[in-house]
Amino acid sequence: MTDFTPLQLTWLFAAGFCGGCIDAIAGGGGLITLPALLAVGLPPQVALGTNKLQSACGTSIALWRYAKAGMAGTPWLWLAVLMSFVASMGGAYAVSVLDRALLRQVIPWMLAAVAIYTACNRRFGIHPGKAKMSLAVLAVLLGTGLGFYDGFFGPGTGSFWTLALVVLAGLELRNATGYTKAANLASNLGSLAVFLTLGAVHSMAAGAMIAGQVLGARLGSGLVIRKGVRLIRPLFLVVVFTMTLKLLWDAWMR
Repeated sequence: MTDFTPLQLTWLFAAGFCGGCIDAIAGGGGLITLPALLAVGLPPQVALGTNKLQSACGTSIALWRYAKAGMAGTPWLWLAVLMSFVASMGGAYAVSVLDRALLRQVIPWMLAAVAIYTACNRRFGIHPGKAKMSLAVLAVLLGTGLGFYDGFFGPGTGSFWTLALVVLAGLELRNATGYTKAANLASNLGSLAVFLTLGAVHSMAAGAMIAGQVLGARLGSGLVIRKGVRLIRPLFLVVVFTMTLKLLWDAWMR
């Protein structure tokens, strides 16, 4: 499909706006944007590539606002960005040769554990905690592992980053959100470079979604800066629970 009706373009714009807003606050915007791209008839690989492009634009806006608010100055963040970028390229290439069926079945249970831990820990990310691992080591380990995962499969990457940064690095939730956006942007750009070389990006669909993403990301990041943990924690829980249920349905019920 090369052309879209005005109604389809409006649908993609709205999905981009909602996805950008949700993603800027708690991650998981792909729950909205990827199904929207598939719904207008794009092949799965093209939908994935297009989703990476529009997501990268929204994440860039959110990260820029977080950086201005002092939420993206964590030490060794540059290393996490570098590792995420390189590893995500490997993950995107691996899509064509490896079977993702096992991940589809395992990842929902991992996300469920994230949601349960967050729900049970009422002080999750409210105040800085004690670091259990150095930020340099985390940047290498998580940048490599989650960067590859984001390029290869993707759902829940931001949730895993946020949980690890709060629990292992002792960051409070606002700074963990800014850090996560930087790492997510790097893995989006790395995998996007691969999808572009494969010609798996639809420019018209991406354009409509990017317009919505930019507006949604501005709104969502502004809310995070003003409201902080009071907004992030409950929405983080909602997104993770929703993502868990959707992935469980896709993996086990269809």
